[in-house]
Amino acid sequence: MTLAAADTPVTGHREAEAPLAVEATDVTLAYQQRPALWDVDLEVPRGVLMAIVGPNGAGKTTLLRTILGLLRPAAGRVRILGRPYREQRRLVAYVPQRSSVDWDFPTTALDIVTMGTYGRLGWVRRPGAAQRERSQAALRQVGMEAYADRQISQLSGGQQQRVFLARALVQDAEVYLMDEPFQGVDATTERAIVSLLRTLRAEGKTVVAVHHDLQTVTEYFDWVTLLNVRRIAAGPVADVFTEENLRQTYGGRISGIAGGHANGVSAGSAS
Repeated sequence: MTLAAADTPVTGHREAEAPLAVEATDVTLAYQQRPALWDVDLEVPRGVLMAIVGPNGAGKTTLLRTILGLLRPAAGRVRILGRPYREQRRLVAYVPQRSSVDWDFPTTALDIVTMGTYGRLGWVRRPGAAQRERSQAALRQVGMEAYADRQISQLSGGQQQRVFLARALVQDAEVYLMDEPFQGVDATTERAIVSLLRTLRAEGKTVVAVHHDLQTVTEYFDWVTLLNVRRIAAGPVADVFTEENLRQTYGGRISGIAGGHANGVSAGSAS
């Protein structure tokens, strides 16, 4: 697949010596003989913010979990920075859907963030003062330092999401995978997440996020993949986030898209 260069200051071209941040080739996966992903190719350059969008059942979360090695495809392969995920796991951070987390687990916000340091410590070493300081700094970066000792069950939905973002930050990864990071958060948290994404991009990091709100794709992201079991289109937002591509993705349930910019989009359920 050949992608055009992004109309942004972000590095959007593939240098000969630099592997892609994420590359999936011919990925096919099925649940009980029902295809969830079919022959999907994905190329994510370094240093971009990419949204994966599509209707319910399109395979968005499945694709993210396949990239993470949590699901094994029936065919195809995935590479992170040119190598299998198992060889690059320390360079990847993951923010799951809030609905997939047991928020009643008795632990504090600081403990959750400190868990993000385990990957670099290995199985033997325990987190020490340096790791706790890094975790405090990550909480401060997302505006949650004052809640470090608060039980996670006592936090609001937006605060819980910011804690998990801090856990991803403390990993100091190169590639960040996020499953609907904006879902169910308040306006303050949404602004904090957008600011964080832009900071990561400025540092040369790569973010791939499942996203459900078509109206904010052009504002929050510079690259996009349109997915409905098959990849419909992928590339810079300015090039591929068009009415025609959205109609193919959502089966015609789209209105108010013009020139690749969302304006009063109606797409039924786009989560």
